[in-house]
This record gives sequence, structure tokens and C-alpha cells, in this order.
Amino acid sequence: MSQAVAGNMPEPGKQQQAATSERSQDFISRRAPYVLLALMALGLVAVLFARWTGLEPVSSTSAPVVSSVELRFVDGPAGSVLVYDWHNDDRLLGEFGTGEGSFVRGVLRSMTRERRSWEVTRASPFTLARHSDGGLTIMDSATGRQILLNAFGPTNAAVFARLLEGDTEATQVGPYGY
Repeated sequence: MSQAVAGNMPEPGKQQQAATSERSQDFISRRAPYVLLALMALGLVAVLFARWTGLEPVSSTSAPVVSSVELRFVDGPAGSVLVYDWHNDDRLLGEFGTGEGSFVRGVLRSMTRERRSWEVTRASPFTLARHSDGGLTIMDSATGRQILLNAFGPTNAAVFARLLEGDTEATQVGPYGY
């Protein structure tokens, strides 16, 4: 009979392991809301500190413009994208063949989507500008949306920089936009 009773009892190691596991789960579940609240408070303090001290982002588009060009994008033959000077249809600034210039295409797609959401129907230029602090931006004059191109890395920004310089040969890029 003692063997039958002993067979129904859990082993001492497993019982202790189960109790420890329950305690640790209980500890975590009780502390998790406090940890999350502390992280949120830390984030709020950081934002308030930045606002209070007037801390600016590292690269700001508020620097003066040193050079700019207004662009017009045109769908070319066989899926290519042609980039012209807005004021001079004869001045081709860049050409991206099928599968080329993916970063340029992505930025253009994003800005076109924004135009659709604002229900903009008139044709208007995109302004590509270099700022005195080295920042490179593209702005949609129809919606006012501005994108800091340097935020996407120097390689991607360089593709737009070549458009600003009007270097048609340099914009003949590879499939990944550079």
C-alpha cells in the first residue's frame, strides 16, 4: 500500500520547480505595468526636455536653400521614368530605365499618393533643393509635403543630388537606385 501512495505523489524536484515557475510568472505579471509606465514617463521627460531646451533635430530643413531645381517626372517608353526641368522641356535631367532608380520611383510614388489623397488635379512641380547645411530635400509644391532625402542614406541622396546637378549620364543607375 505504501508503494501505491508513493506512486501518486509528485517528485520533490518537480514540485519545487513548479512553485518557482509560478512565483517568477507572478513577479513578472505584477511588475510589467510599472515597467511600461516607467518607460512611457521616460519618453515623455525626453520629449519635454527637447522642447524646453529648444533642441533641434541633427539635420533640419530650415537651413537656407543654396541651389534648387523644379522637376517634372514623365513616364517614358518601356516603363522608364524621365526627369525634366519644369521650366525647360528640352532639358532632360535624368532617365531611369525599367528596374532602375528604385529609390526615385519610391519617393515619387509616395508623393503621388499624397497628391491623390489631397485630390490635387493640377500639374505642379516638385522642387529639389540643396540646403546650406548639406541637407537635400524634395518638396511637392501642390501639397507642401517635404522629404529630407539625406535621411535615407548618402547613396540614395546622391541619386537626387545628380538630378540637381543635371548630370544625365550619372543618373543612368543600377537596379537598386545607385
